[in-house]
Amino acid sequence: MVGALLLTAFLAVAVGCGSDDVAPNPPTPVPEVGSLGGGTSSVTLPTGVDDSSELSVRPGEVGSVAQEIQGISGWINSDPFTMESLRGKVVLVDFWTYTCVNCIRTMPFLREWQEKYADEGLVIVGVHSPEFQFEEVRENVEAAVEQFQITWPVLQDNEMQTWRAFNNRFWPAKYLIDKDGVIQYTHFGEGAYDETELEIRKLLQEAGATIDGIVANPDSGPTFNEKASSGGIETGQTRELYAGLERNAGSQVPYIIQAEFYALPSGGPILLEDPGNHQNHFLYLHGMWLNGLDGAQHARVTEDLEDYVALKYFGTSVNVVLGSEGEPYRVYLSVDDGPIPLEDRGTDIEESDEGRTFIFVDRERMYRLIESPEYGGHEMKLTSNSDEFAVFAFTFGSYNTGP
Repeated sequence: MVGALLLTAFLAVAVGCGSDDVAPNPPTPVPEVGSLGGGTSSVTLPTGVDDSSELSVRPGEVGSVAQEIQGISGWINSDPFTMESLRGKVVLVDFWTYTCVNCIRTMPFLREWQEKYADEGLVIVGVHSPEFQFEEVRENVEAAVEQFQITWPVLQDNEMQTWRAFNNRFWPAKYLIDKDGVIQYTHFGEGAYDETELEIRKLLQEAGATIDGIVANPDSGPTFNEKASSGGIETGQTRELYAGLERNAGSQVPYIIQAEFYALPSGGPILLEDPGNHQNHFLYLHGMWLNGLDGAQHARVTEDLEDYVALKYFGTSVNVVLGSEGEPYRVYLSVDDGPIPLEDRGTDIEESDEGRTFIFVDRERMYRLIESPEYGGHEMKLTSNSDEFAVFAFTFGSYNTGP
């Protein structure tokens, strides 16, 4: 009954946010992480418009002078520099965090722009503003930089000072800055890659670069499956789901609806029972769990995989952010009470000798579980005997092709 009431509330919130026209895979917003809001924003103003103009633009908006880099705790792929030192260059500031699937999906396009335009005067500045506490660890970010083949500077914005200077609210977020240091274009979330590249080319030409021999990529990004937004909230693409106490307490509609999860302060442990009858857009915990601020952690070592996380999801892809501070461990996964079908398996899925599907968790990162060619709804369960099993977030996608 609680689930039904919350789903009704979720429907009311979604309608209020205009969910009938939700853009595909909206960016992750802050601080209202549970919001369905998002989309894109792109405006171009003449070069030279600054904060003193009669338009009275705010920092971070098109037409404002780009704010200075602030509060960086670590520099990767670069020695320290300032925005002022980049005058004369075209600068693309990319706010990202390494477990954000929306950010990960933009990486191929960023790599392409780096390869094509770095020698022509484009400087990509990756500002890594962490969503979870473990994303502040330099070694974790360095591993992600290597995994995603990032060659441009990455700045660790652990205190979110540069994020706040730009008045940013989304992962990913792109701010394109001209040779005079003025923001001329912004884009929040995935997509519009062709549009963004054309803006890069225009500003490079204004800066004196000769790019006639470089062909622009017409790809705007993969197409969104219409079933994800045409069937209503109950069968629409599942929202991003968070397992941490802080995110749940701060959401208009909690991601975990078991009241016992909130009975104790952060740190549990709490014995939870799966109520069954799962509904889209929620997580269900069973067994002994610690209700941490960032995520939920398995609170005991078991022998028969009796404790688990369950959910009912809709989409074509499923990803999960898991943690591992100690010994690596296995997480076994089932879909509709069976192993994940071969054609639906994400790149991190393995199969045991007994035919069970699992992932091997060896560090804190995002793991790809489902990459299906068909949109649909399914029941999923994740279970592990390890007390290292820590769950932070699930993300979903509904592209017709690709992850």
